[in-house]
Amino acid sequence: ALNGFVLVVTSEGLIFYSSHTIQDYLGFHQTDVMHQSIFELIHTEDQQEFRRNLHWALNPPHAPKGEPSAEGGKNLGSSVIAYKPDQVPPENSSFLERSFVCRFRCLLDNSSGFLALNLQGRLKFLHGQNKRSEDGSALPPQLALFAISTPLQPPSILQIQTKNMIFRTKHKLDFTPLACDAKGKIILGYTEAELRVCGTGYQFIHAADTLYCAENHVRMMKTGESGLTVFRLLTKENRWKWVQANARLVYKNGKPEYIIVTQRPLLDEEGGEHLQKRSMHLPFTFATGEALLYRSAYPLPGFSDPFQSKGKVSKSKKTFHRHGRCSQKDGVDPSSLLGAVMRQDKAVY
Repeated sequence: ALNGFVLVVTSEGLIFYSSHTIQDYLGFHQTDVMHQSIFELIHTEDQQEFRRNLHWALNPPHAPKGEPSAEGGKNLGSSVIAYKPDQVPPENSSFLERSFVCRFRCLLDNSSGFLALNLQGRLKFLHGQNKRSEDGSALPPQLALFAISTPLQPPSILQIQTKNMIFRTKHKLDFTPLACDAKGKIILGYTEAELRVCGTGYQFIHAADTLYCAENHVRMMKTGESGLTVFRLLTKENRWKWVQANARLVYKNGKPEYIIVTQRPLLDEEGGEHLQKRSMHLPFTFATGEALLYRSAYPLPGFSDPFQSKGKVSKSKKTFHRHGRCSQKDGVDPSSLLGAVMRQDKAVY
């Protein structure tokens, strides 16, 4: 019911709790952020402001010189002081109330990649942690920030209307599906177990869209974001559903960890318009080496005419299925683009 989400952050900067509605505002799933450092989500210019508000007197101790600023919260432990409850104001004190603005990483934002949030709440003691000091003695409960995070900019009517249709999926770096939210399961009809099949997830994509999607996949691996991609997904009822998607890499400790894709269903007419606008030349050739990402051999086994394999892979659906039965003996890697499409049932076309 909130126009935002609930956030509980410990004095060390770890996210102790986040309500699941964080996914509606930042695109991250609740389980992906809990027990992670809050500073991995906050704009570098706003990290010091957040750190300041975690301290009861708005005056946190500075990290020792020579240590990098606590990007991932790893150096925070050295600069956090454990307080005894009698050293800080009582819990109902107005000194512990907080209201401030920070920019958070947002997978749903196509412009800056950050969303300004107003955090309003107070510092309260977080009980039941059973933490111990270096000498082994039990530490008393420490202050944590309990706040409601709401977007600084109120959502437009259009955003509110389209929000009900948007669904998100989580993938490995090769695009193998890992998870799908409740709306996605309704729209596509699959359970998460059915989505987690062997292969890269390209077997759910229309043959005429595979190379177009692969080009944006390559772009995302290089730049961190795919840009808007319009393509057809196969539903459980063997129907093609047009979606407009934007994929982003999510990093942990500076390395790409997984992909989050935000998708909005389109009408068939809208999808057809995008298809007409799409350039007809192949997005990349097998000579550039980028096909190595998908472990495709060249020349493609099962194709006698080398020009056919190079020029008509994304359009000639009959060619795919005519050779589908002999894909194993020809040695087509089932996780390559060609292997993924060959595994599709030709009846879906």
